[in-house]
Amino acid sequence: MARRTKASEKDAATGEDKPAEAAESEDAAVEPIEIPDDCVFIGKSTKPEYILLKLANRHGLITGATGTGKTVTLQGLAESFSAAGVPVFCADVKGDLSGVAAMGKEKGWIKERAAMIGYDVKFTAHPVIFWDLFGEQGHPVRTTVSELGPLMLSRLMDLSEAQEGVLNIAFRIADEEKLPLSDLKDLQSLLEDLAARSNELTTRYGNVGKRSIGAIQRQLLVLEQQGGDHFFGEPALDVGKDMMRTDDEGRGYIGVLAADKLMQSPRLYATFLLFLLSELFEELPEIGDPKKPKLVFFFDEAHLLFRDAPKALLEKVEQVVRLIRSKGVGVYFVTQNPRDVPDTVSRQLGNRVQHALRAFTPAEQKAVKSAAETFRPNPDLDTEQMIMSMGIGEALVSTLDEKGQPSIVQHTFVKPPSSQVGPITVDERKALMETDPVAGKYDESVDRESAHEILTKRTEERAKAAAEAEAAEEKSKTTKKSSGGSRGDGFWTALGKSVVRAVVPMATRVLEDAIRRNALGGQRRR
Repeated sequence: MARRTKASEKDAATGEDKPAEAAESEDAAVEPIEIPDDCVFIGKSTKPEYILLKLANRHGLITGATGTGKTVTLQGLAESFSAAGVPVFCADVKGDLSGVAAMGKEKGWIKERAAMIGYDVKFTAHPVIFWDLFGEQGHPVRTTVSELGPLMLSRLMDLSEAQEGVLNIAFRIADEEKLPLSDLKDLQSLLEDLAARSNELTTRYGNVGKRSIGAIQRQLLVLEQQGGDHFFGEPALDVGKDMMRTDDEGRGYIGVLAADKLMQSPRLYATFLLFLLSELFEELPEIGDPKKPKLVFFFDEAHLLFRDAPKALLEKVEQVVRLIRSKGVGVYFVTQNPRDVPDTVSRQLGNRVQHALRAFTPAEQKAVKSAAETFRPNPDLDTEQMIMSMGIGEALVSTLDEKGQPSIVQHTFVKPPSSQVGPITVDERKALMETDPVAGKYDESVDRESAHEILTKRTEERAKAAAEAEAAEEKSKTTKKSSGGSRGDGFWTALGKSVVRAVVPMATRVLEDAIRRNALGGQRRR
């Protein structure tokens, strides 16, 4: 295998450490690498290391400490998938990945790395569509409240079990009463309607507590302040179409999500990416194991998805990762520590690239040992020691072989990218957005009639009906006063009625007494 770095030198162009092997490679000729057409090239160990396209949907994991080269590895993989005709979607957390849209330039470290591994770098730009939830550095990405659903929305707002129950009832009522939930004001209006009808609804659906409704409304306000109002609305992203495009040359488009601002709302970031996976899972047909993936999805800062996630959400993630493979989608998690990914998900990840980890504390040393144990052992390599001593751009690689089994772990020098390393300018980004396939499709929001408008109209009609009923009652009272009645009778009429009520019974008794006396008197005379 390639020898371990014994010393390092400073690269004149970048100022970064470069492996001693790079310096040695200037004097030693290296045979060009032969890369099969049906694979994605990662780099070179004692042999070329690559991911077989037909097994790329078996998912993967890219890990390593900050500054060890994860972003360049991700960029190189995205380029190779695109060149093979596979669409890619990835989050640009630091802003560096936008460079994939521009042609790369020959730099000292790129030239040396390419010569060291025998790789011919063909500098080129790649087809890119920029996305941004806030609509600032890319096309707006929206979905509706209905499409997100109560489970992920509850996760997004960090609701309690009781509050989540009320939210489920709200979605049920919206479905039964044909109330489209498009944006946050629709959900807010629905909750206000639920609060007004809480007594009626409790007998049908269970407890609809006003306190829980109030708590959800407060969380909606927080979500709106974090940028959720940009995320919910229409037109909603057509995931199955606009995330899975190819250009005229057959290259897959690379969807780059601007996530530097989005990372300030990590719960929104994680929920959004999980939503995309769920939508793909729902929309795509079962195709088994294709010759190449339909889409490859890179989930950067993956630990945000699993941090403090409730059990129901973790089960959802595990289900999607396990089953979406058969729909031709490969999911690659990118994070610092392999322990950031739960075991139930990690065991689904067949292709692994491990960059260096730093181990200064007992907990970090335990993490290194755990990472080493996830690889198929190499008898010629001390995996645990290698993880702690690798330089920038080096990685331990294990991918699935022809039989679908993990290959023996190898110390690998990662290939340099063919596109620009580092971000493009604002003007370059703007120009690309004006000419890409979705230009003008999502840029303007649409506010059609939905739950807010329907419920507002319903409330107005109820208020109008109540006002009309009150007016009718007042009119009825006025009519009775003018036409007569027990309270509207004049003085003499009322007096006459009182006299009749008092005299008639008395006269009746007098008459009855007289009749009895006459009858008795007649008997005595006889």
